[in-house]
Amino acid sequence: MTAKVRGSAFRLALLGAVGTAVLAGGCASGGDGPTGRALAGGESCASVKQQLNRLDARGVPSSVQAQAAGKKLSPQQKADADLYNRLLNDYLGARCHV
Repeated sequence: MTAKVRGSAFRLALLGAVGTAVLAGGCASGGDGPTGRALAGGESCASVKQQLNRLDARGVPSSVQAQAAGKKLSPQQKADADLYNRLLNDYLGARCHV
């Protein structure tokens, strides 16, 4: 499997697992309703998705997987993995995937 396919498969699996929790949590909290929470700093769903796609193309999901497995990462890999996780949380929290 290529890195791009593995990264996409990982992201889809993560979207499925985390998305269900985010949707259930968002509905239960009575927060912002069906639109989810607002994105910070003038970001839009499209801009967050574009950033995620760029990180995906660079192979960052493999760093996210390594970080989750407790493997040692370089400072740059850790920063990229943290950014990817933040963007993914923002994307899901804002319900951009719906």
